Amino acid sequence: MNVTQNHIILGFMIFVALASGSDLIADLMHGVDTLHLVQEALILTLSLLVIAWIMYKLFLGHNEIVRLKAELETAKMLQSNSSEEGRDVRQRLSDYIRHQFEAWQLTPSEREIGMLLIKGLSFKEIAQLRGTTEKTIRQQASAIYRKAELPGRHAFAAWFIEEAL
Repeated sequence: MNVTQNHIILGFMIFVALASGSDLIADLMHGVDTLHLVQEALILTLSLLVIAWIMYKLFLGHNEIVRLKAELETAKMLQSNSSEEGRDVRQRLSDYIRHQFEAWQLTPSEREIGMLLIKGLSFKEIAQLRGTTEKTIRQQASAIYRKAELPGRHAFAAWFIEEAL
């Protein structure tokens, strides 16, 4: 599930909890039988548990995105502290990768995913950074490999590394 789906489900579950809670209060005021009150309390409890679980998952996902962005920033800072020759090599490799992506006619989204794949991020990490599902990233990666006429992820990354060696 992606972040948007989690927010939709969270909103629905909050609605269920509020409706169930207000119905439980109304039922208590009208002296409804115990079995019905227990059912209402069970629905309220389950909806609150689902809300807590979704909020926990959103919290974990947010922390993972923050961690990934910090790692990418750290890598950029390390690059800026390197020698002039190292920066020149990285720039030429980056230009070469962009040129090859254009030759393969990758879409802007595929180009971004391709760069993240080359940097070694997993499909799950890319999905978190882009706020989409892992399945979507896998499909886009497959399109990249197909356009590049390469069998998969390892061949894709090796294609650039072999050229640089």
